[in-house]
Amino acid sequence: MHSTLTEHARCLYGDEYRPTPECDQEHREHHFVEELTFADADAILAMFRELCPHLVDGLLPVWIRNLGYRLVLLQRPDEPALLREAAQSLWLHGPDWDGVAARLERRAEELEALRRNRLVGASAEDGSNPR
Repeated sequence: MHSTLTEHARCLYGDEYRPTPECDQEHREHHFVEELTFADADAILAMFRELCPHLVDGLLPVWIRNLGYRLVLLQRPDEPALLREAAQSLWLHGPDWDGVAARLERRAEELEALRRNRLVGASAEDGSNPR
């Protein structure tokens, strides 16, 4: 068995930046998808950072990227930076996903506005200046 999700993806799909290591394991895509499905957000993001460091590159299939970002956002739904990163990936592979990308960006903006409002409210209560 592969030691990491990234290693498994590299063996199955290759790596644009490094040679694919020799591996004597049988590689079936559905086994990788099962591993991806139950991976934590950190493992999925580590795979993206290593195999697709510039968002537009890498050899991961688009549907694997979309699924990976969906799984990350289910685990971390309130992180504006991740919402935007997922949206950027979708914009690159549109236009089928442009509506979803726009909704993700709006959600990121809403979350940031909510946080700003909380900071301003907290500052007003304690008399400090939030700036």
